[in-house]
Amino acid sequence: MGRAGWLRVAAAAGCAALTCAFATALVARRVAAWRRWRRALAVVRDFEESFATPAERLQRVVNSLAIEMFAGLASEDASKVRMLLTCVDSLPDGYNTDADLPIPLLFFFHASLLNFMISNQFAQCGHANLLLFANFLAFLGSNGASLILLLLFFYLSGLFWVGKDVAQCLNEALVRNGLNLQVNALMNNTVGTLALGHYYDEDTVAAVIIGAGTNACYIENNEAITKRQGLLTTSGQTVVNVEWGSFRPPQIPLTPYDICFNNETQNYYDQGFEKMISGVYLGEIARLVFHKMAQESDVFGTAIDGLATPFILSTPCLAAIREDDSLDLREVGRRMEEHLKIPNVPLKTRRLVQRVCDVVTQRAARLAAAGIVAVLQKIGRDGTRCGTTQVRRMTGVPKRSVIAIEGGLYQGYSVFREYLNEAVVEILGEEIAPTVVLRVVEEGSGIGAALLAAAYSSNRQESI
Repeated sequence: MGRAGWLRVAAAAGCAALTCAFATALVARRVAAWRRWRRALAVVRDFEESFATPAERLQRVVNSLAIEMFAGLASEDASKVRMLLTCVDSLPDGYNTDADLPIPLLFFFHASLLNFMISNQFAQCGHANLLLFANFLAFLGSNGASLILLLLFFYLSGLFWVGKDVAQCLNEALVRNGLNLQVNALMNNTVGTLALGHYYDEDTVAAVIIGAGTNACYIENNEAITKRQGLLTTSGQTVVNVEWGSFRPPQIPLTPYDICFNNETQNYYDQGFEKMISGVYLGEIARLVFHKMAQESDVFGTAIDGLATPFILSTPCLAAIREDDSLDLREVGRRMEEHLKIPNVPLKTRRLVQRVCDVVTQRAARLAAAGIVAVLQKIGRDGTRCGTTQVRRMTGVPKRSVIAIEGGLYQGYSVFREYLNEAVVEILGEEIAPTVVLRVVEEGSGIGAALLAAAYSSNRQESI
């Protein structure tokens, strides 16, 4: 073989070596990328397992909450579920409430009431820097001295207003402002929703709020209220404000992604049920999962600073991601870029993001369903004797039970609503589920309270 031949052999060998080295490097990069992807998948799979809510687990949550409700009715300090007695023993209905009377007066009082309340009038009552988040209700009775005011909640210096006589402060502020009115009752939005639901349908036995926050109230027989301490009502029944947001279901494992696990969060370990269900927190739970994925892999690339910002991902954004049904999940990509500042998210990563949002949504909805069934169990409308059997069966004449539901999370997020409705049927079973109606009620916190005011101002009060 001549010199030229040897050169050709050497060149061929060199090309082969380079090709082999290139192929080896390419395979190595692909193996590394595959391993990083596997790490992201592992995070999501672990997250899915920890957020699982099989029917058997939900049933135990139902029983646990029902027991807490019994304890809360027995003593003020026996349960974290407060079971607040509203003293409301008469609800409006379409037959005995003069609904036309209060409504025009609502607008008359709106400006004056909110003006004096928000402009530090409470400072003279010893409570400066009061921030008042309120829907309002005012009803002027025939004697010009009846007022019912609906307050969603008070927030004072970062803490809920506890141990203060709110009605007294309101009355003093009314006097200072020259308004010839007297505060006779305070109620939250849950009671207003129950009132409006009962006005439309007398089979309404409970109301649930599932929005930025969550709560429930229901109609209870007085003999079941051990702590009532002389509370007398003409009907023998009282509306009870459950305050179930403070419930901490022991059957649900607390994960690193739950807000109450993070000791830097306000109200550490408080409001456990609310933090697993309500709209304030669901987006943040998903963000924490995404942040963990970014720490374990490069599925989001290098532009991940936004994932470290608490509450940057809102629940409406989470809902939009979950409900994106386009083939390329373009809405998921747009939301990731606009809200989390992560551009050019690959399609397979978008699918993973949507999967995380689905898991967060599903757990929240199914836990809310368990809460609803727990209320039904407490009043004997779920087909069991307070959880004594796993099999729910109809006994006696079937009773129709309507649950009035208000709140943007349930009303505006269709996937959440579907998961909740499905879980209620799953827990109750095919025989009992048809007797339960979940009904959306809008403006219950305002109109419902107005109707309740009308019911109490009328001489035609009827029992619940």
